[in-house]
Amino acid sequence: MNAPVPSALSVQGLGLTIGGATILQDVDLAVDAGSLIGVIGPNGAGKTTLFNAISGLMRPTSGSISMDGRDITAMSVPARARAGLGRTFQTSSNFPRLSVLENVAFWAELSGAGGMSASDALSALGIGHLSDLPARYLSAGQRRRVNLTRALTSGARLWLLDEPTTALDASTTQALTGLIDRHLESGGLAVISTHTDLGLRAAGTLMLGAAA
Repeated sequence: MNAPVPSALSVQGLGLTIGGATILQDVDLAVDAGSLIGVIGPNGAGKTTLFNAISGLMRPTSGSISMDGRDITAMSVPARARAGLGRTFQTSSNFPRLSVLENVAFWAELSGAGGMSASDALSALGIGHLSDLPARYLSAGQRRRVNLTRALTSGARLWLLDEPTTALDASTTQALTGLIDRHLESGGLAVISTHTDLGLRAAGTLMLGAAA
């Protein structure tokens, strides 16, 4: 009998305690290639903390994280990016004096730049015309779109998208949905925290904290 194929992303028994407070406890998550998992829960339930742990920004106090059967629990953030993990953030931050294109190019190079070019990623999200604009002049929705280019330019198989639709209008949300759908069709996988129904079929849902 053939051994079962491990999930592309596997989180087992994950726990994280900060300053004596337990933020995550015994979290299990499995995501196969081509699949989407939604993470839901009230504010403060630990959704962003989970994303921080998976992406390497925070070290879990218990449990393990693996990709394609390889334990990445102790890996650095750059090593996880090289292993195929791409992350966007709930809070959008840019270098205010750099142009939009320079910001996107910087993060693309840092993550390995294996996906779309910076200019193509901006065009895909409808802000190609802002390439030369200093980032300090961006609106909240435009900053969000610049943040989302991090996933598009990374070439990562795993997209961790933390509240990706915040401050987006309906047309941009639809464009993002199409990009996620194509990513999944190409064998990628995604874990998404969002309060917006993107119309994508999820393989499952992870609930953190008490139901809202």
